[in-house]
Amino acid sequence: MEQQLKVLLAEDDKNLGTILKAYLEAKGFPTTLCGDGQEALDKFKREDFNFCVFDVMMPVMDGFTLAAEIRKLDKKVPMLFLTAKAMQDDKLRGFELGADDYLTKPFSMEELLLRMKAIIRRSAEDTIRPTIFTIGSFTFDYNRQLLVRGKDENKLTSKESELLRLLCENLNNVLDRSVALNKIWYDDSYFNARSMDVYITKLRKYFKDDSSIELMNVHGVGFKLLVNS
Repeated sequence: MEQQLKVLLAEDDKNLGTILKAYLEAKGFPTTLCGDGQEALDKFKREDFNFCVFDVMMPVMDGFTLAAEIRKLDKKVPMLFLTAKAMQDDKLRGFELGADDYLTKPFSMEELLLRMKAIIRRSAEDTIRPTIFTIGSFTFDYNRQLLVRGKDENKLTSKESELLRLLCENLNNVLDRSVALNKIWYDDSYFNARSMDVYITKLRKYFKDDSSIELMNVHGVGFKLLVNS
């Protein structure tokens, strides 16, 4: 699978972009380099790509805007952000837009490659995992990122969908906090743990009108999605 991966790289630093393109192609990933977000969006519309690496700060169209536009065209293409910014709000915004990972400059080429391969492995595993779940009176469609109850539909973010999927796969059992962090955020740092707590709170609100569903905190361990029949 890795040898067939076609990468769309958007980076306005010509030197860095050229180095990244050469490195990725040396590792077997055909790579198209674009110098701004609009050029990358135009390329994505004309060609088939199965991995995106985007700088955040770019002229014409920034990486966040580019990601939002691409998510309208393809909900699942893996996406990794590169940025010199280390603000927590920026990372949260990236994840809300459906980023699979976030790499802060300066970084090593080896780290970029390892993170890309981790995302690729996860995408491959996703093809054999269940995608439709029944949770009390709700139906969760992972592929469409929809949580449905009767005529009501809630569109979930990528992180909400990933977290809910893990909870469903461990229904009525404890989902270890570190397992969830490493599978979804690839890092069990304090910041990512706080971010996950925010998503747990959001998920809990979706289920508040169904008394048979409880999303519990298991102190010091993780979380449990409990459905009482």
